[in-house]
Amino acid sequence: MDCVVTGGNVKVLAKAIHSLSRIGDELYVEPQEDALALRSVNSSRSAYACFLFAPLFFSRYTIPSGHAFRCKMAIKSVQAVFRSLASLEKTVEKCHIELDKQKSRLTFTLHCKHGLLKTHNLSFQDSESLQAVFDKDSCANVFRAQPRLLVDTVVHFPPSLEEVTVAVSDERMWVRNHVDEEAEQSKAMLTELCLASDEFDHFAVGAHNSITFCLKELRGLLVFAESTGLPISMYFDEPGSPVVLSVTDSVLEGDFVLATLSDDPNHRKNNSRRAHTPPPPPPDDFMNDDIDAYLIAMDTSIAPGPSATGPPTPSLARSTFSKQPAAANHKTRIHSEEEEEEEEDEKTDLDRPPNKKFCSLFFGSVLPSSSQMSTQPVTSQEVLASDSEDDT
Repeated sequence: MDCVVTGGNVKVLAKAIHSLSRIGDELYVEPQEDALALRSVNSSRSAYACFLFAPLFFSRYTIPSGHAFRCKMAIKSVQAVFRSLASLEKTVEKCHIELDKQKSRLTFTLHCKHGLLKTHNLSFQDSESLQAVFDKDSCANVFRAQPRLLVDTVVHFPPSLEEVTVAVSDERMWVRNHVDEEAEQSKAMLTELCLASDEFDHFAVGAHNSITFCLKELRGLLVFAESTGLPISMYFDEPGSPVVLSVTDSVLEGDFVLATLSDDPNHRKNNSRRAHTPPPPPPDDFMNDDIDAYLIAMDTSIAPGPSATGPPTPSLARSTFSKQPAAANHKTRIHSEEEEEEEEDEKTDLDRPPNKKFCSLFFGSVLPSSSQMSTQPVTSQEVLASDSEDDT
């Protein structure tokens, strides 16, 4: 492989590598006849990114015919080659990328002004092809906007925010920070922005859904899109299906595929059942009150006054209380035991982990709970991406 990148394309290549560093720790390089593919994936296989650079992107692009070459390397070592993004366009005239397969080295040579050469020899490992399976053209919701619109939107969220929720209707898109259900709502800060359809270059809604995904990877793509001025397209369906963020040009294409937070099917089933079932009648206050407090109230809280049935008879209440001490004590013990059992059930519910999980792009679905694991066999899950490291 022998590639030469000149002029402003050197900065575009550097920006793409820095965007991929927001995804994973390894850079997968696969030279093809029609494009040079740079890919990365995170450790949990829930975020994947790929940049394809056409041969016209390079001033020279040659690869050995009839021999497929794939490798991976630490992405931090490639970042070190393009460390100073601000000075690249001013000082670097061209970048020469050459493969030395005998020494297992990928050489990056930066030709700077005044005849200065900077050479970086990076070691690599052979790897299998890394590819995520997704079809963005079949998604029901498709949007395209200029990067400045999305940059001005996410700037309102703190850098520490991990997840955002995007909801759409026929004429609106809402972007808000995701607050965990277990978090204390009174202390949570909620931020929501509403974007009108006329602010987008393309706004097509086929299903009114809301999805939740990680913000870190989106920020990485926004940095690349803003520097190149390319519009960003978003494709998604329902919660649990991946969202695809894409930038496209005549000489390059970038796709970021991110997992979304899947809905709890039990929660949806309970909500639908609750929506179709009429609310139960209000419970009897006597059944909810403590028996001791109720009996003591009967003994001490009867006030004299006129009544349609005659004057009150407190002696009857006292006689009732004195005639059934054993039954009252028995009911009290039963009530105490029921309270202890309810407290134990509440502790068990609190200790149980939350049921919502990110649906992995590359393994298909959320793993079953521990109770289901013990009673049902685990079906094999389709692996949508692979690398050179075999699972043990």
